[in-house]
Amino acid sequence: MEQLTAAERSRIDGPRRPVPADPPGGPADEHAKQAGLRRMKLVALSFLLGATVIFLLAGWAQSAGWPGWVGYVRAAAEAGMVGALADWFAVTALFRHPLRLKIPHTAIIPSKKDALGSSLGEFVGSNFLSEAVVRDKLRRVDISKRLGGWLSQPENAERVTAELSTVVRGAVTVLRDEDVQAVMEQAVVRRVVDQPWGPPLGKLLGQVFEDGAHHKLVDLMCDRGYEWVRDNHSTMLRVVSDRAPSWSPKFVDEMLADKVYGEVLSFAWAVKTDVNHPMRLALDKFLVEFAGDLQHDPDTMARAEQVKMQVLEHGEVQKLIGSAWATAKEMLLTAAEDPSSELRKRVREGLRGLGERLISDDTLRSKVDNWVEGASAYVVRNYAGEITTIITDTVERWDAEETSRKIELQVGRDLQFIRINGTVVGALAGLVIYAAAQLLF
Repeated sequence: MEQLTAAERSRIDGPRRPVPADPPGGPADEHAKQAGLRRMKLVALSFLLGATVIFLLAGWAQSAGWPGWVGYVRAAAEAGMVGALADWFAVTALFRHPLRLKIPHTAIIPSKKDALGSSLGEFVGSNFLSEAVVRDKLRRVDISKRLGGWLSQPENAERVTAELSTVVRGAVTVLRDEDVQAVMEQAVVRRVVDQPWGPPLGKLLGQVFEDGAHHKLVDLMCDRGYEWVRDNHSTMLRVVSDRAPSWSPKFVDEMLADKVYGEVLSFAWAVKTDVNHPMRLALDKFLVEFAGDLQHDPDTMARAEQVKMQVLEHGEVQKLIGSAWATAKEMLLTAAEDPSSELRKRVREGLRGLGERLISDDTLRSKVDNWVEGASAYVVRNYAGEITTIITDTVERWDAEETSRKIELQVGRDLQFIRINGTVVGALAGLVIYAAAQLLF
C-alpha cells in the first residue's frame, strides 16, 4: 500500500494539537524544584566540607612547622566552618528540628504555622485590602475605559452574550414549572377576577382575547415607553439625583441613579418583549375598568361579572393560562440557545453600544468608575475581615509538615545561599580577626 505524504496525512487527521505543558505547581514543576534544592544543598555542603579539609590540612601543616602564613589559612578555614554550621542551623531551624533534636525555637514554620497564617492575613488586610489602596488602584486602572474597549469588540460582546444566555438557561431550568404556574395564577388570574368589567367591553374583550387584536395597541404603547426610557437616560438620572438628600455622597447618588435607570430600562425592556408581563396585563385591566366607567350601569356591571366568570372558566382560557409559562419558557430557551435570535442580537448590540459609549462618553465613564470604586470600597470596608479569613482558615487546614515541605521547596534553594555566604563571610571575618590579633599581640 502506498504510503501517505505528510500533507495528505494532515488533511485526513487534521492539525495536530500541541501537547499541553505541565501547569505551574504541577508534578514536573515540583520535581524540578526538588532537584534544584538538592543541588544547592550539595553546593552549600561542599563549601562546609572544603573549609573543613582546609582547616585540617592547615592544622597539620602548622604542627609540622610550616611558615606563619599557614596560621592565617587555618584561622580563615576555622571561621568559615563556624559560619557555615551556624547558618546551616539557622536555615534548618526554619523547617525542622536540626539533627531531630527538639531545641527550643526550632522548626519555626511547623510550630508557628497558624500564627504565620494569621499574620499573613493581617498583613494582606492592612496593606492590600484597605479602602485607600483599592480606590487608588482602581483610579489608576481606568477600568471603565478598558471595559468599554473590550466590550466594543464584536467577539467579546458575543462572548458575554453567550455567557448571559447560559445563565438564563440555567435559571429557567432550575425553576419548577408548578411553582411558576402557581405564582402566575395568583398574580394574574385572581387580579383579573377581582376587577369588574363593563358590559359593552365584556363581550368585546371575549373576542379581542381570542384574536389578540388589542395587542397591537399595547405593543405600540410599550415600544414608545421603552424608547422614551432609552433615549432619556440623562433626564432620568437628573431626576433621581435632584431628589437625593443633600447629605448623601455624590458617588452614592450616582450609583443609585444608575441603578434606578438600569432597573427602569430593564423593566421597560421586559414589558416590551414579554407579552405576558404583569404591566401588560395591568394595561388590559385599565382598559376594562375604563369601559366600566363609561357605562355606570349596575345591572350591566353585574352581567359583566357573569360574562367575566364564563370567560375565565372557558376551557380555552384555562388552557391558555396553564400553558402560558410553558410557552414563555420555551420561547426564552429557544431565544437564548439560538445565536441568531432577536433577543441575543439585541443583547449583543446593546453590549457593543455600551462599550462604545464607555469609550466616548466621559460622563458615563466617570459614573461607572465612581460606581465601581464605591462598590469595591464598600466591600473592602465591610468584608475585609471575611476575605482575609480565607487565608487564615486555609493555612490552619494545612498539615504542618506538608506546609513546611512546600515552603522549603519554594524558597529553600535561595536560602542555601545563606549557608554559602556564611562560609565565605565567616572565613573572611576569621582572617581579619586573626590578622588583627597578630598585629596587636
